[in-house]
Amino acid sequence: MTTNELLSPPDVIDLLLDCICAVDAAGNFAYVSAASERIFGFRPEELIGQQMTNYIHPEDIDKTIWAAKHVMNGKPEIGFENRYIRKDGSIVHILWTARWDEEKQLRIAVAHDISERKRFEAKQQAVYDISAAAQQTDKLDQLFPQVHGIVGKLIPAQNFFIALYDVDRDEISFPYFIDQHDEAPTPIPLDSGTLSAEVIRHGKALVLDQSNKDVIFAGPCKPVGADAIQWVGIPLLTDDQVMGLLAVQSYSTKIRYTEADIDLLQFVSTQIASAIQRTQLHAHLLYAAGHDPLTGLANRGLFQDRLTSALSRVRREHARFAILYIDLNKFKDINDSYGHNIGDQLLKQVAQRLLECVRESDTVARIGGDEFVILLDAIVLTTHAANVSRKIQTRLSNGFTINGHEVHITPSIGIAVYPEDGDDEVELLKHADDSMYQSKPKNRG
Repeated sequence: MTTNELLSPPDVIDLLLDCICAVDAAGNFAYVSAASERIFGFRPEELIGQQMTNYIHPEDIDKTIWAAKHVMNGKPEIGFENRYIRKDGSIVHILWTARWDEEKQLRIAVAHDISERKRFEAKQQAVYDISAAAQQTDKLDQLFPQVHGIVGKLIPAQNFFIALYDVDRDEISFPYFIDQHDEAPTPIPLDSGTLSAEVIRHGKALVLDQSNKDVIFAGPCKPVGADAIQWVGIPLLTDDQVMGLLAVQSYSTKIRYTEADIDLLQFVSTQIASAIQRTQLHAHLLYAAGHDPLTGLANRGLFQDRLTSALSRVRREHARFAILYIDLNKFKDINDSYGHNIGDQLLKQVAQRLLECVRESDTVARIGGDEFVILLDAIVLTTHAANVSRKIQTRLSNGFTINGHEVHITPSIGIAVYPEDGDDEVELLKHADDSMYQSKPKNRG
């Protein structure tokens, strides 16, 4: 028997790793070679007679129909790419070569699986995109949505969240949580027994699906929230420390996460952890540069920046703002009598009470040992500043209990209102300072 007889055309076609397809003018599979099971997950007999669009990824149907019409008009298609949904719910990327057989009224096409190439390209693009996102923002609440979008390009991620672990508080928080059924959980302890806690405790990926759900929930884990068909949690690791996790979950049988999907998540998790760490560090440095280390209030530099911004705005809008200059009377006596530790604790409590007297849009700053300034943003009447001053006077004149000691102070407060008391930073601050000293008791301290 000759080689030609051993390898008849049907046998050769079925040996090919690429899938040969014939699709009629109505879009139904008329012939599919044996490789369909390897590429699409369906045996040939499961596809023949079925509409091609039933298996195409929904986002790629329109462009595929357009390409099919192009081929049927006698223009061969070389290098067309689209995605199909495999029998197991996973996605396969296909590179097509196709032409129209006028005599048989069939599109003859060769399907080549390029999923591995696409995964590699997606990994490299994800690394670049995550790095770029971390460089472009210094806030986690801006980074997280970008990370979600990047992950969503790799795998289905409609339901996605990031959890972070605070070692000092022994607490897991959920700063970014998108889910079609549940709202973001409140912070939980590490020993809560949730899936998220188990991932962080052990630093290993965890996959929950229908095959192992009973086993996992029979152990230390307990179900929380809506019942997902599949849940995948990947630890976020930095220097062998678990800083949190990212998770995706599916409520649909049409979306199943494969080993390849989990591999992609594990790959990008390292980049995401680094991006979060960089963003946290950047935010910490920015905060430290603009805040008083003892009280956490704005420092002189940050206050000056906000004062300059406020001046620019009110000049455009012909509006008002006010500055309150505050000094604590006889603070030195308290330091001398009780020690600097009590004095520091007093300053912290003063700072907290000042914050309670103003709005979130206002700025409270510590600019000296016992000197504070407040920028009251966008006031309507000059009396508004006086009202806040009286409120502060009352709050600070109440006693402070510190380490068993009852400590009493009184503040001296000066007020400057723009534009009545000055047209620039120097004039306004000088007016507020002078006003503060005029309000001090005769026996200053």
